[in-house]
Amino acid sequence: MNIEEIRDHCLTKPGVTEGFPFGQDVPVFKVMNKMFALTGLEGNPPYVNLTCDPERAIELREEYEDIRPGWHMLKVI
Repeated sequence: MNIEEIRDHCLTKPGVTEGFPFGQDVPVFKVMNKMFALTGLEGNPPYVNLTCDPERAIELREEYEDIRPGWHMLKVI
């Protein structure tokens, strides 16, 4: 998947807006003003950081080696 495919996929979801609050090289996708995805325009290979339930994120990382934690995005509950 390339950066345009990631962007196009995010924008197909109902109510999604795209913005650049972290600079012109970091598209951020939101629904109802809540961020659910961000990506970098310079990543090679491209990456996407998605919000996820913390417990589900652990399960997914155990199942798929390419899924990595976004430490800067962790929320401590």
